Amino acid sequence: MNCLDTYALIEIANGNPSYSNFFNSDFMINDLTLAEFYWVLIRDYDIDLAELWLTNLSPYSQSVDKSILIQAMKYRHENKKQNLSFFDCVGYLFAISKEFKFVTGDKEFKDKKGVTFIK
Repeated sequence: MNCLDTYALIEIANGNPSYSNFFNSDFMINDLTLAEFYWVLIRDYDIDLAELWLTNLSPYSQSVDKSILIQAMKYRHENKKQNLSFFDCVGYLFAISKEFKFVTGDKEFKDKKGVTFIK
């Protein structure tokens, strides 16, 4: 199973063929990633597009346990020189906790365990 991050969702929405196969296979996202993606769509496009994607992705979204949120803050602190975002840390540790592959194009995660990196 693949766990898509915001970067991957943006690439899918933009029609990047390198990411299209992930949307057609077993995938999931977490609620925080969905919220961040919603924000990006409002910021860069409009609320109607954000609402459309929210409706389409909600069935694939799972909530994040508080323990993962805390682990993500610790992970972010331990890796502060890499300037990782809160959302990326949550998504990565959420994926690891579920034994899913974390799919991203964020360079900070390129060589990390459990990551499928696509540029």
